[in-house]
Amino acid sequence: MSQAVPVRGDEEASASTGDTRLTQRSGFSRLVRRPELASLLGAVVIFALFMIVAPAFRSLEAFSTVLYASSTLGIVALAVGLLMIGNEFDLSSGVAVTSAALVATMLNYNFHLNSWVGVGLSLLTALAIGALNGLLVTRTKIDSFLITLAAFLMLQGLNLAITKLVTGQVATPTIADMEGFPSARVVFAGTLHVGSLSIRATVLWWILFVAIASWVLYKTRWGNWIFAVGGDDAAARAVGVPVRRVKVALFMFVGFAAWFVGMHTLFAFDSIQAGQGIGNEFLYIIAAVIGGCSMTGGRGTAVGTAIGALIFGMTNQGIVYAGWNPDWFKFFLGAMLLFAVLTNTSVANFTKRR
Repeated sequence: MSQAVPVRGDEEASASTGDTRLTQRSGFSRLVRRPELASLLGAVVIFALFMIVAPAFRSLEAFSTVLYASSTLGIVALAVGLLMIGNEFDLSSGVAVTSAALVATMLNYNFHLNSWVGVGLSLLTALAIGALNGLLVTRTKIDSFLITLAAFLMLQGLNLAITKLVTGQVATPTIADMEGFPSARVVFAGTLHVGSLSIRATVLWWILFVAIASWVLYKTRWGNWIFAVGGDDAAARAVGVPVRRVKVALFMFVGFAAWFVGMHTLFAFDSIQAGQGIGNEFLYIIAAVIGGCSMTGGRGTAVGTAIGALIFGMTNQGIVYAGWNPDWFKFFLGAMLLFAVLTNTSVANFTKRR
């Protein structure tokens, strides 16, 4: 009795079908493992919700306001997110924004400097604060939570004490009449008009910073180092990764981001309250976590932090447009944070099983 023997074409078809299924499974697995997937789905749901319940949310003006609110948070959240990928935290980022603005405005006002000189000196100060945080963390081996908590308290005290000492009050005087102020306002707080849509400069800068950070993370050696340091700094050091340099650079990037938002605040409003910025550090961390950055390092994306900030902006403004009690904002933010943590944990467990 003869037995049918599959010809080569049948074998190739079977192999081809198997390869296709394997590719599909592999593609699905990669999609599920994307850190920003949950935040993207959450952003779509929130957008749809407010489009339905808040008619004012559908206007171009509302869209512009949401982007603006998201960008001022998102710029610092981006830097904080990259630092979290490197398995460190910075609790001083909120008050560092105010510190940077205070340095620039008080130097300009008291020494009659060109506004750009104050901007430059403020940048050096912000980078120095970031470098000091990074050096203390890497040299002492003390948890970054404690080091930056100490920096938070010291900066908060300096902001209030020095401002009161110099100005006699908690708000800084105007520097709008200083040379260089108009051009600095255009760079840090300008507005681009596209038809009936007004786009603030921070939105454009935010998009640029996210694009650069994404390129660094996935196309450069520094990106590999950041993920390696966040995953296991001892193993990274063993294969030649300059762990200390990477972490210090990440802390300095947080200082840069805080400086940039501080300059926006200064040139947008022309006066700084010495006590502002307190508590914003938690919003930056929340945005990064919602965007898929792991609390234990080694996982996250720049785009994810942007989506997390966008969720913040949509929720913050959407509640206002819907006419709801603003107290609901904290509830929504907490719910999104819990959802993000649970989702990230589930994805991490799924990845380990694979």
